[in-house]
Amino acid sequence: MPQSVDRALDVLDAVAAATGPVPAKALARRLGCGLSTVYELLGALTDRGHLTRTPAGYVLGYRVPALHRAFQRQMRMGDEVQELLTRAHRTAGVDTYFSTYRDGDIAVLAGATTTHPTGGFGTGQDAHGYATAHGKVLLAALPRAARLRYLAASGMRAITPRTITSAERLDVQLRRVRDEGVAVEVEECVPGVACVAVPVPVPSSEGLAAVSAALPLDDFHRRGAQVTETLRAVAAEAAKWRGVSDISRLTDG
Repeated sequence: MPQSVDRALDVLDAVAAATGPVPAKALARRLGCGLSTVYELLGALTDRGHLTRTPAGYVLGYRVPALHRAFQRQMRMGDEVQELLTRAHRTAGVDTYFSTYRDGDIAVLAGATTTHPTGGFGTGQDAHGYATAHGKVLLAALPRAARLRYLAASGMRAITPRTITSAERLDVQLRRVRDEGVAVEVEECVPGVACVAVPVPVPSSEGLAAVSAALPLDDFHRRGAQVTETLRAVAAEAAKWRGVSDISRLTDG
């Protein structure tokens, strides 16, 4: 039973990662399992509405948006926060994101981006928070023990030549993030791209949150300060929708 669940989730992930419909035979090759097994899994996922069969192959089903809405509701991610991100994207002309830390994981919950996001990432779990601006904001607000657990799990591998891979060096940077209330990463995640992030104060029961922006490096040098101020305004508004509390009580100083 656990193996069947794993395989069903592998099928769902493979379809979600594809740019178009995926035939059953292609899924069987990709997952390294028999075609009959794949058809059984596809049938179950289709019956539940997680997948839909088209003449060209399988795509995500209509149940998926409902799950996403339920997830956002549980994470207290209302339409108002998405509207704030969209407005900032239009005003500042940069990709904007809303991220959280909860139960040991950093995740991007929402974003307003162009067709090809500048930062090279989208919504979902972020396993490399040590190399992203929003991750640095969230890690800076954690107690040291929780931060070290996250870094041990992530491994701190070098994503680019500029990625910080030392917990000691990162600690120095995170102290500055706590002092200044803003995190900046330059080409640590994607060459030629800089990201800026600021914290969104929320109650401890809600988890930590941050808003961030990604922009080309040249653009960052010209107007990074302006983008930072835009993010501060977004964070202040987002806090109103998530039940504000003083974020300082969540940090270890």
